[in-house]
Amino acid sequence: MPHFTTVGIIAKSGDPLPVRSTLNRLDTHLRLHALARLFDAESARLLDVPPTTTASLPELAERCDLIIVVGGDGTLLQAARETAAHGVPLLGINLGRLGFLVDVSPEHIETVIDQILAGDYQAETRSLLRATIMTEQGAMHTATAFNDVAIHKWNTARMIEFETYLDGVFINAQRSDGLIVATPTGSTAYALSGGGPLVDPALDATLLVPICPHDLSQRPLVIPADRRVDVRICELNQQQVQITCDGQTALPLPANAWIRIERDPHRVRLLHPSGHNHYQIMRAKLHWGGPHAAMRAPAC
Repeated sequence: MPHFTTVGIIAKSGDPLPVRSTLNRLDTHLRLHALARLFDAESARLLDVPPTTTASLPELAERCDLIIVVGGDGTLLQAARETAAHGVPLLGINLGRLGFLVDVSPEHIETVIDQILAGDYQAETRSLLRATIMTEQGAMHTATAFNDVAIHKWNTARMIEFETYLDGVFINAQRSDGLIVATPTGSTAYALSGGGPLVDPALDATLLVPICPHDLSQRPLVIPADRRVDVRICELNQQQVQITCDGQTALPLPANAWIRIERDPHRVRLLHPSGHNHYQIMRAKLHWGGPHAAMRAPAC
């Protein structure tokens, strides 16, 4: 059973009142357990802690046994990308709106923290994507994505044209508003609004979801996660294309370059309260069934 001694705290930026209140409750309870705490810049500012307890996200990952994220999925996405290489587990307290990753209610902080510290929790690992801007001379820029890598137009009403290759083998050419390459975690994010399938996060897969394709025969494609995806943009469209990772990190696309997307060697470790059920969260967030659906007998 893991023994947590140093806990990192990461907070979302924005409206300080609910964040500060939640941080105070969390910090107070961690101090009752005599745990060392380290804070990112935002949580340190809101709690007004000494500078000696403030650290960058990579430093938190190096020095902590557990990181608690106070915010929404966007805050956890950033934390996951910057800490995955160190293997530190993440726990999310939900102050967002539509959270699939941060699943602890602020009202249950004390109970959940007690369970986690006692070893009563569920743990899982999830995959990351690595996006690289490639040229004939080699790799230029690299970034990781927990949800998705989106290749999309940004300054024109016209479609863009591109070709897709898997492990160097040509798959298709299409005209569309772009392409979403997503992890199973990202199947409930941008890929979902693009018409992609919902994929269980335990599957080792990658999703390719066209954005508003010109040809309706261009459908979402699910491939093994160990495949390498190369996307080559038509030369005439190079200046109209933007590449973003999780909607937070942008990569430039110089002339004659292409985008390579593959599974990142690191994985994100998530902790959930005991009894966590991914499909229960999906039912709640996606409004599947009525208020008494869980009480009804099966249809067959």
